[in-house]
Amino acid sequence: MPTADGRRDGADGPRPVNGRHSALTLTVNGTPHALTLDHRSTVLDLLREHLGLTGTKKGCDHGQCGACTVLVDGRRANSCLLLAVAHDGRRITTVEGLADAERLHPLQEAFLERDALQCGYCTPGQICSAIGVLAEAADGFPSHVTPDTAPSGAPVALTADEIRERMSGNLCRCGAYPRIVEAVADAAAAGAGVRGR
Repeated sequence: MPTADGRRDGADGPRPVNGRHSALTLTVNGTPHALTLDHRSTVLDLLREHLGLTGTKKGCDHGQCGACTVLVDGRRANSCLLLAVAHDGRRITTVEGLADAERLHPLQEAFLERDALQCGYCTPGQICSAIGVLAEAADGFPSHVTPDTAPSGAPVALTADEIRERMSGNLCRCGAYPRIVEAVADAAAAGAGVRGR
C-alpha cells in the first residue's frame, strides 16, 4: 500500500551512493531487483539497459507515443518520463510479465486473434495501456467521452468511443487502430485484467 508520499510501505526511498548514483529496489514482473543507478536513469532505460527487458520500446522519448507504456503499481505510465530513483519500492509490470508461464494474457491473445498489430513495435505499449484502460474503467474513472449521466464511481462501459479515447495516448504508425479497439473490446467482454503482478 503506498504511503501519503507515494512510496510503498517499508520503503525508505533510494539510498545515495555518491553525488550521482543511488541504490534502490524495484519489483519488476514479480522479481525484486536491487540496483545502483544514475539519478538521470529513466524506468525505460532501467528496463532495457539494466534488466534486458526489451519488450518495452523507446519511441519518441517525450511521453507522446506510448510505445514505452508499462504498469506501475497497476497503473499505466510512460516509462520514458519516469526517473527510476523516484520509483524505489514500486511494482513494475512490462509486457514480458503479463503471460502466466506459457499462457498468454487474455489481452495478448485478443491482439493475436484480432490481428491487432502490423510491425509490432507499438504492441507492447498498446497491451500494457489496454490493461490500464480495463482497470480504470472497472474502477469507475471517467474519460472525456463518458456521459455526464454516468453514475459517479460506477464501472464505465467500454464502448468503442470509450476505448478510442482511453487508448489515444498510444500511437500506431501502421494504423491498426480498428483492430486494437476490437481486441480491447473482446478482452473487456471476457473480463480480462492483470494477473497477479
